Amino acid sequence: MGLTKMESVYIETSVVSYLVARPSREPVTAWRQQLTHEWWAERRGLFACVISQEVIAEALEGDASMATKRMEALRDLPLLASGPESAKLAADSLEHAIFPANARADAHHLAVATCAAVDYLLTWNYRHLANAQVLHRLENFLGGRGLHLPRVCTPEELMGE
Repeated sequence: MGLTKMESVYIETSVVSYLVARPSREPVTAWRQQLTHEWWAERRGLFACVISQEVIAEALEGDASMATKRMEALRDLPLLASGPESAKLAADSLEHAIFPANARADAHHLAVATCAAVDYLLTWNYRHLANAQVLHRLENFLGGRGLHLPRVCTPEELMGE
């Protein structure tokens, strides 16, 4: 019996932001924070988790103390290289209005994860990533280029059986 390959997960910035954020009083946000903590503690080790330079850049934005906490959480995660292929894919997805112009970072997250053939893209971003209409456009867009869309999901969806 051979070893099976560990599935890979691209950790998008919203996940680490929920992980280290101060507890929210808003019920939905608090629930997402709790799920993120549970996934990070119980499930993260079951996957080959990766990030990109785009995650680092976004994690460094905003409040300095929170940026430090985000970077600490991301410290041991391998960095996927983004090259000309992913840069072109991100630019093409913006040019073809798969993503709006203000979602450049999201286009890059998706492009890097796609070009690296990552199994899952983990996010809490419902506007541009975990969005059925966007994903439908992405599937058609990537399929026309012979590329496979990673399974875009939230920590809730990747909690396991």
